[in-house]
Amino acid sequence: MKVLISGGGTGGHIYPAIAIANALKAAHPEVEIKFVGAEGRMEMEKVPIAGYPIEGLPIAGFQRKFSWKNFTLPFKIFKSMQKASKIVKRFRPDVVVGVGGYASGPTVRAAQRLKVPTVLQEQNSYAGVTNKILGRNADAICVAYDNMERFFPAEKIVITGNPIRKTIHTLTIKQDEAVKFFGLDPNRKTILLFGGSLGARTLNEVVKSNTDRFRKREDLQLIWQVGKSNFKSYKDSETAKLGNVFCSDFIYDMDQAYAAADMVICRAGALTISELCAVGKACVLVPSPHVAEDHQTQNARALVDQHAALMVKDVEGQEKLLDEAFHLVDSDQMRKIFEKEIKKLGRPDAVDKIVKIIVGVIKR
Repeated sequence: MKVLISGGGTGGHIYPAIAIANALKAAHPEVEIKFVGAEGRMEMEKVPIAGYPIEGLPIAGFQRKFSWKNFTLPFKIFKSMQKASKIVKRFRPDVVVGVGGYASGPTVRAAQRLKVPTVLQEQNSYAGVTNKILGRNADAICVAYDNMERFFPAEKIVITGNPIRKTIHTLTIKQDEAVKFFGLDPNRKTILLFGGSLGARTLNEVVKSNTDRFRKREDLQLIWQVGKSNFKSYKDSETAKLGNVFCSDFIYDMDQAYAAADMVICRAGALTISELCAVGKACVLVPSPHVAEDHQTQNARALVDQHAALMVKDVEGQEKLLDEAFHLVDSDQMRKIFEKEIKKLGRPDAVDKIVKIIVGVIKR
């Protein structure tokens, strides 16, 4: 059995893809897996570390602001389609799995043109343009939210949930041990704040500009993932130097971070939300305004409507975020309600369902 997995760009696409690959390998040790990513993106580093071969396409995204890079985009798409076709012909997969991200489009489209079965894994509650187009000819579409027939043929949709890292959905770490892992005090309540692998400027600026508020809250402490792109501008800030703040560019042990946290402040990416549901953490979501079709707001509202999370708009971050966060961390009753409701939305067997769909498409 040969499976080609394509996509990436951010951890939100890469880690689910690796989770699918690992589950395939566990269920079918004989399977041969290959990845296709975008040149220069983080999947070209993370996938080989996970133990899988990967080839890169010269694909790039459309810049929403005026950029000369947009004029070269048609050529990159054309070259990517050519290279993707060559990869599919050479590898001869039994199925191609698209997980979203720049490389997913050309690879899945090339497979469909060559009559190779395809499976899409749509993580968000609002499907992107590329997946909507690819979905017309896909053999199966694995989704995490209800009402996705707005975007895809209903007969192809299977509600599976989003695949997450095994270390997170089987979280067994004790909170006091996790807090000590970050060099913090087990007797204080802990807030975990992160903006994804690249960081989030709004979240970082709220923390940086509120040093006094964190200094005065001796009963609280903060685990602050800044993101690699702007770490230098935050690591030497007054807030980062406080004794009740752990500041890092990237947290590799997210299972430890979730275990340590009494509550979480973060963006509303699909993978992040799936992980929050799995670990049952109360949270304040700040959807990124810089994503296609504003899908993070749709993701966050799906939780807010179930009384499973709070949401603060990005433009209101400085004004409202810490007030909402401190109110939540101070209210044990509210946190318990959120923890109970968000846990109900978790789908711990998502990756196993997706593997069954992939194998079923091959057999069919």
